[in-house]
Amino acid sequence: MFLEDNNAIRKVLFQTVEGLTDEQFNKIPSNGGWSVKQIFEHLVRMETVIATNIARELKNPDSPKSMKKPIALSTNRLIKVKAPGYTAPTKDYKVKKEMEKELHDTRLFLLDVYESSTKDVFLKKSFKHPIFGQVPLIQWFPFVGLHEKRHLKQLKKTIEML
Repeated sequence: MFLEDNNAIRKVLFQTVEGLTDEQFNKIPSNGGWSVKQIFEHLVRMETVIATNIARELKNPDSPKSMKKPIALSTNRLIKVKAPGYTAPTKDYKVKKEMEKELHDTRLFLLDVYESSTKDVFLKKSFKHPIFGQVPLIQWFPFVGLHEKRHLKQLKKTIEML
């Protein structure tokens, strides 16, 4: 099940930032990339959007059925994808503990959505991904973990540059 994989990735994510101060957490790297805080904020926004969209499509009687997509490709950082504006992070300063709590809360939201329906229903409905097109709802749950795994690589490079 997706939950074990997503939780394992999340655990590594938290372990990776364990020794950082709030200042390091918020520091924008010299190469102009995202700070660790901004990566976390993007993950919070992305998971929230995904959970919200799944919940919306569960209520949509016209939600289209879709074929499974090769979502595992999303971990490949050679394939560049610009974050949709609604998932782009801010430059606001936030303490690490606050962002960790936000990530925890958004995971609870995703799990609530997962528990609100059945696998059969998740297989029969979908919503659109900017690269893959219509993705069945059932695949969005593991996609969250794959997306975090993609950004875990970015996170580690960002920390190396601090």
